[in-house]
Amino acid sequence: MTRAKPSALRSRIMRAVKSKDTTPELYIRRLLHAKGFRYRLHRTDLPGCPDLVFARLKKVIFIHGCFWHGHNCRRGARMPKSNVEYWTAKISRNHARDQKIRKQLKADGWDVLVVWECRMKAAQSLDRIIAFLERL
Repeated sequence: MTRAKPSALRSRIMRAVKSKDTTPELYIRRLLHAKGFRYRLHRTDLPGCPDLVFARLKKVIFIHGCFWHGHNCRRGARMPKSNVEYWTAKISRNHARDQKIRKQLKADGWDVLVVWECRMKAAQSLDRIIAFLERL
């Protein structure tokens, strides 16, 4: 077996990262569906293509990976050791884009909730999501 160059390996790994149907997203979807909530996925007609859309409630949920969206947790603070300048700029752009999208959705009358990957397993995370959906 030949060993790939570190940059080629890194590229292969990064290409494999999905933007839809991620493990955290599937986890939240299963929990909400079991609680009786029904939703639409990735509506492209809304800014940012939210992960879960509750149209009747006029609410959307984004499920963000801590690294990719620049969360201020241990996982989000990790930075690749190579090409640091590129990754810092990329994550900064993602963060700015996320803020712009949330602002646009709120201006259009949508309630927005961001669920961070690092907080998924906590029981209060599901309680927080349900409280968000049930709040008028």
